[in-house]
Amino acid sequence: MTRGELTAELATSLGLRHEARFIVEEILGPSSGTGEVVGPDDRATIRTLAARRRAGEPLQYVLGHWAFRTLDLLVDPRVLIPRPETEQVVEIALCELDRLGVEAPVIIDAGTGSGAIALSLASELADRLPGARLWATDTSTEALAVAGANLERVRHHQEVKVLPVTFLHGSWLSPLPGALRGAVDLLVANPPYVAAEEWPELPDDVRCEPYGALVAPSGSEGTPGLADVEEVLSQAWTWLSRPGVVVVELAPHQAQAAVRLARSIGYTDVRVEKDLAQRPRALVGGAR
Repeated sequence: MTRGELTAELATSLGLRHEARFIVEEILGPSSGTGEVVGPDDRATIRTLAARRRAGEPLQYVLGHWAFRTLDLLVDPRVLIPRPETEQVVEIALCELDRLGVEAPVIIDAGTGSGAIALSLASELADRLPGARLWATDTSTEALAVAGANLERVRHHQEVKVLPVTFLHGSWLSPLPGALRGAVDLLVANPPYVAAEEWPELPDDVRCEPYGALVAPSGSEGTPGLADVEEVLSQAWTWLSRPGVVVVELAPHQAQAAVRLARSIGYTDVRVEKDLAQRPRALVGGAR
């Protein structure tokens, strides 16, 4: 069987030719032509991966890695799949750092998961702000294991220049060393913001991702799914330097409530930036 024939077989069974191509390339590498003959062992491996995808497992978990900005990160059911919306959150965070103008900023990624935000900042700031110091926290030891593996992957296997990142186990900002209180220049977070009542309606492949990394209770004023966004904003207020800035990803329908909440805490210059689909996605708040 040729590469082209196998790709066509998978495209028919999956209903998506681009996913068939991803799976074939994962085992065979970039195409050297559709006439390439595929051996029986590779055929069996490819068909096993396709069967996992047909059973509803996300393509990213089937492949075991996924692109995020300039990096290729390990992903599996221990962590959320990195998404384009969060790539834009990183871009917003980088712009905020430029505005702050701090030569050696202290940066926190609260709830790091796969490490996507922290490692993107660590790699993209390596030449721009080599004095930057980065910490990343998570309540899940399994997620921290993935994040640590991704740091090694980026540093050694992708040979990307990356600043050191200190990973800490704990809820949001609680595991940070006390010396950082009042000294954090930038805090970035992608907390859970899906409401529990939304969970059953999510696509099957999304419900393969960690429930606790997606779903949050209602906020104190009743907005569904806003509790963790609220907690991050509340905790960040006491850790940020003056000036400092927080960037938090949220659901579009939470934007107005999150802005009111941030202003009530004391943040200034509060706004919500849009993602690439022009949906409200990232709350930005200043501490002055």
